[in-house]
Amino acid sequence: MYRTKQYVERSWGEIKNEIDLAHESQPDASRIFLADGDALSLSTSRLIQILEYLQGKFSKLERISCYAMPRNLIQKNPSELSQLKRAGLGMLYVGIETGNDLLLKRVTKGATSRGIIQGCIRAKECGFTLSCMVILGLGGKKYTQDHIKDTARVLSDISPHYLGALTLILEEGIYAEFMTKFGEKFEHLDDFEILDELQRLIEFLQPNSPIVFRANHASNIYSVGGTLPEDKGRLTSLIMELRRHPEKLKPKVLRRF
Repeated sequence: MYRTKQYVERSWGEIKNEIDLAHESQPDASRIFLADGDALSLSTSRLIQILEYLQGKFSKLERISCYAMPRNLIQKNPSELSQLKRAGLGMLYVGIETGNDLLLKRVTKGATSRGIIQGCIRAKECGFTLSCMVILGLGGKKYTQDHIKDTARVLSDISPHYLGALTLILEEGIYAEFMTKFGEKFEHLDDFEILDELQRLIEFLQPNSPIVFRANHASNIYSVGGTLPEDKGRLTSLIMELRRHPEKLKPKVLRRF
């Protein structure tokens, strides 16, 4: 998503002006997302300045959120994260993608499963609402077992408040890059194998607190959702039904990443 962009920290004057313009057009906004993909790389003091200005500007503001990479959550110590939480940052979106260390290296995620767990638990302990994303099919046919087993392990340890499962789609422009990074032959999963991964992920998850689960992204072959572990049985039955009736799956022409 951000491969064509260069990381640049904008001046306070630019940021303040953009907030003022946003307030003029949407003064009653209740939710604000800090863009782009690496907002937490800013210094804690600058982030607090932004958060406090937003809080003072938008009287109906209920939630401020942003993306968070695992390394962001490790680089910020607990004191800094707690300060950001008190200043109004409430929800973090973390792209885990996979819990398998080999695959994390192959896709150059810049994190290990241990680091992902450490960073996410730190964020939860500091009071943040955590929404995590993983990608079905990321290991291809060769690594499908390891991908799901390790991803379920990492998610069980973290037990995020929300979990989204996307499905790997290599669109034009990133196909060659992905294959080069992967470093070996990659075989895509077919729809039935994606359903198998989805079912195994749901079955293997053993969270220590409820997870609101969704697989309703445009990339998914079918939209499912529920609360885990409470809805494991219902979701498993649905997946088995989809295997028997593949005509219910979303047409490939409608799938996007």
